[in-house]
Amino acid sequence: FHLAGIRLAPKEKLEIPVLFMPAEMKVYKAVVVINVMRENGENWPYVVTAESNTRLTRNVTVAENGKTQGILWIYPINGTSEAPQQKSVVISCQARQRLEQRVELLLIGVLPVATALPAAGNSAVVDVNELSNAPEVTDGSPATLEFLYELQYQSDEIRSQLESLVAIHLVEKEWDTESRIVTLIFNVVFAPNKPMRNEATVTIQCTTGGLWKFPLVFIATEPEVDDVINIEAVGLNKESIVGFKLTSQTR
Repeated sequence: FHLAGIRLAPKEKLEIPVLFMPAEMKVYKAVVVINVMRENGENWPYVVTAESNTRLTRNVTVAENGKTQGILWIYPINGTSEAPQQKSVVISCQARQRLEQRVELLLIGVLPVATALPAAGNSAVVDVNELSNAPEVTDGSPATLEFLYELQYQSDEIRSQLESLVAIHLVEKEWDTESRIVTLIFNVVFAPNKPMRNEATVTIQCTTGGLWKFPLVFIATEPEVDDVINIEAVGLNKESIVGFKLTSQTR
């Protein structure tokens, strides 16, 4: 949209609403350009010269006489399409046991590489810091699709409880070109050491665009009884003592 004639007082804030309603699972790019001119129509006192900074020169509008007529603020907008919230996948295991479970996650609306790749220099918006350790997956076909995945936690406290107990690894990928549905099959390992109920989220991002989030609920039930200790009475009002060893699983 184009708006003009907005009057701003000194140090006044300008709020610009941005509506993003993606139609496909891909990366969208736009630019918001703000051109500020003096209300009295006069030029800015600063004169752009040949020695001026190149970046500054790009962010000004110059009048016919070569003087600065307006100042530009340019804000790039990168829109990442995110799929609706998916149903939770429950992974339940008895405490002090080890569960290995295959989990299938469906990615709906994936675009083929040929039509979804952005132009040169416009790579998909990916948080490199968060997804730097996530592996890339490819099937080697002409319509190669690559995905980044990560297990995210709602808080540092949940991370400290789950991070050493959970492992997730992508083992297989199936691509249906007609329905545009990609099925990612993960192998999830859960080895709880005590009863708990915590949640995490598998975040999957396609390098051609699109973000999917799948909640995982980890439930650890009560462990089995280790042993039964029998104490035989030696008589009424007399103490009976029995000894047993406890071995810690950690230091």
